[in-house]
Amino acid sequence: MIKVLLVDDHPVVREGIRGMLEAEPDLAIAGEAASGPEAVARVAELGPDVVLMDLRMPGGDGAEATARLRAEAPGVHVLVLTTYDTDRDILRAVEAGATGYLLKDTPRAELAESVRSAARGETVLSGRLAGKVLTGMRRDQEPENPVLTPRETEVLRLAADGRTNAAIGRYLHISATTVKTHLMRVYEKLGVSDRTAAVSQAIRRGLLPEG
Repeated sequence: MIKVLLVDDHPVVREGIRGMLEAEPDLAIAGEAASGPEAVARVAELGPDVVLMDLRMPGGDGAEATARLRAEAPGVHVLVLTTYDTDRDILRAVEAGATGYLLKDTPRAELAESVRSAARGETVLSGRLAGKVLTGMRRDQEPENPVLTPRETEVLRLAADGRTNAAIGRYLHISATTVKTHLMRVYEKLGVSDRTAAVSQAIRRGLLPEG
């Protein structure tokens, strides 16, 4: 049996989740808690396999409780179950050590299977939330405040106008090979691999004007 601790400040929500999960023959509700600090205490008392953790609770934040549980009870897997799907909330929970992140409108069968996956230590994210997490991770990995030289900026601006390397070279009185070298340096600084992506990134970062 997989023992589950339900953590939510709304008794009606806990009752509904309990009803869904108790219908599964391999899942057992070990107990309930109404706040983050209470969840930490109940984990120490009951030793559940999975904690279904609400994120925002008046009595104590779910992300903070998750971080404490990862430090004090590393064998317990926390599966966040909440109504909030903002990038900030998702990343806070993942960074705190949550095994997964689900929304409260998750169907019963998917919720039950997610609890089983979490008990095995597998990462659990619904499709659209996974996209948000990956987007946030890519954003975090982007080079911070890249600095382009005046010449690199000029070359990229001309590339944005649709000019070829040869045309840019003629305009700036440099060789096409030198133009290519400047563009390669721009790609490296912006973390991209082609001129279209470079122009898009530069505009988004305010390094080139739009239009």
